[in-house]
Amino acid sequence: MTDVTNISPRDKAEILAQALPYIRKFHGKTMVIKYGGNAMTDPALQADFAEDVVLLKLVGINPVVVHGGGPQIETALKRLGKKGEFIQGMRVTDAETMEVVEWVLAGEVQQDIVGLINQAGGKAVGLTGRDGGMIRAQKLQMVDSSDPGKVHDMGQVGDIVSIDPSVVKALQDDAFIPVISPIGFGENNESYNINADVVAAKLATVLQAEKLMMLTNISGVLDKAGNLLTDLSARQIDELFADGTISGGMLPKISGALDAAKSGVNAVHIVDGRVPHVLLLEILTDQAFGTMIRSH
Repeated sequence: MTDVTNISPRDKAEILAQALPYIRKFHGKTMVIKYGGNAMTDPALQADFAEDVVLLKLVGINPVVVHGGGPQIETALKRLGKKGEFIQGMRVTDAETMEVVEWVLAGEVQQDIVGLINQAGGKAVGLTGRDGGMIRAQKLQMVDSSDPGKVHDMGQVGDIVSIDPSVVKALQDDAFIPVISPIGFGENNESYNINADVVAAKLATVLQAEKLMMLTNISGVLDKAGNLLTDLSARQIDELFADGTISGGMLPKISGALDAAKSGVNAVHIVDGRVPHVLLLEILTDQAFGTMIRSH
């Protein structure tokens, strides 16, 4: 916890008062938050994240958390003697890997997040895409980025067919905070591992969220010289894809963010999850953090 004993009560009150316009503006609105990176593995940042989510809920904003778990999955696979394979930023998922993905994401990782939020005074509920028939999926057809005629077999990696947000809305209306693992199901009841950035972006669109917040391990989208790009349009993003500035694991993140912005989400922010209380700083102050994606 940051030491605030040297701040006078009057200054503390003034700080709180400055958040009022943002609380009024976003009251009753949905914020979808993709939770990943260092914010998920550093104990101090985990506590900050949980406190931020609970505070947002208590002031009348509706946070929905979608989490990843790449490092935790990688650790579990190593314990089993399996090596992770990635193609264009996506994890190749055979049947054995899918079992590991399910028990790590829907078990260990999700329950850690639920526990942290509950400990901070919230009421979190863990869900996967199976719950309430939320995320219907099909096998992802991964077209090679350099050879459009080539399709990679990604195993049980899913492409979203549809999202039914009924269960999320029911929980929100009853003061709960949904925490969602990015696992979908197919027409034959098979499980699919879906990129968490893609799920967060699609869910934000379906819920008509006010904001989509994506926590990362970098300060935002960087140009080739390493400078932060604070405001990007669709055209600029296409150029960054074309010249290779955006590549690897950032591809699904930025593609999803752009799709959400084009589909009615008012603002998409890619922010540095290593900054303490970055959610409150981004949502309840006029200080801009990270990169904002807009559709035009």
